Amino acid sequence: MIILAIESSCDETAAAVSRDGREILSDVVYSQAEMHALYGGVVPEIASRQHAEKVTLVAEEALRRAGVDRRDLDAVAATCAPGLIGALLVGANFAKACALALDVPFIPVHHIRGHIAACYVADKTLEPPFTALVASGGHTVVIDVADYTAMTVLGASRDDAAGEAFDKIARVLSLPYPGGAAMDRLAQGGDANQYRLPRADVAGAPFDFSFSGLKTAAVNLVHNAAQKGERADRAALAAGVCRAVADSIVPRVVEAALHCGRKTVVAAGGVAANSVLRARLAEECRRRGLALCLPPLRLCGDNGSMIAAQAYYEYLAGNVGTSAQNCYATLPAGESPAAQEKAGK
Repeated sequence: MIILAIESSCDETAAAVSRDGREILSDVVYSQAEMHALYGGVVPEIASRQHAEKVTLVAEEALRRAGVDRRDLDAVAATCAPGLIGALLVGANFAKACALALDVPFIPVHHIRGHIAACYVADKTLEPPFTALVASGGHTVVIDVADYTAMTVLGASRDDAAGEAFDKIARVLSLPYPGGAAMDRLAQGGDANQYRLPRADVAGAPFDFSFSGLKTAAVNLVHNAAQKGERADRAALAAGVCRAVADSIVPRVVEAALHCGRKTVVAAGGVAANSVLRARLAEECRRRGLALCLPPLRLCGDNGSMIAAQAYYEYLAGNVGTSAQNCYATLPAGESPAAQEKAGK
């Protein structure tokens, strides 16, 4: 089954062509990061306009690189939730129009499920059940993946996502957007023990996260130093923040896996590219006897491959949309956009 998939939930316009989900024939990504860097973060209206300008070109390039004619497509897929609603609508409406014109099914895909599916592309032998961490600019969630489309959220951030905290702290450190990668590079030369930074627990919710306190503490540290005519040690603070994020995430993910009786942990999303988090996950999973799947860095950020991979399994499960399929700015990973539409929500 050959699928063309579109991803446009935030600031990347991406398209990929896959065969039976796991064989990626092409993957094209147009990043808007340089444009949004002028504003220190994503501007939704600019993101939507850029998607509208680039989606056709990106899709055509994906087909060209795959050596696939549009008449060879068996389905067209797109991210329909969650994300910036305007950005989602651009990609979804383009994909729905393609599916309608080609008389093939349209498959709506959940963005977080897509991030998990990036691990299927990275490891062809990976199969559910397992425990998944999805950590990105907008999401930090721990999910029990019982099957390809049967998922239960075990824990999530009560406030800021880890990636959002990275971006906001990076801004006060005068680092370029997106901040996560820049923080990771800066942290390599820093002393993670120099500053005391908070790690928050959520009472009664052992698998939930909270990163707003970490963000506020780091921002205040930089501002307080500036008010005294001093300058915070940027590398040490970056190292401390990376360690604090890993300290918050790793134990919860591992305990969630053991709680559910899973033998494998997977990590996905942009924050899963952080070198400190990857090393700590590998160390703790090895210590606790758990297998670990970490996708390569190119599959951690938003991309079309992950949407194409998940679309295949959504199709097999009957989660197919229509030309009336809507998009949703928020939607739990346990619910598919197709089912949400059928329920009339």
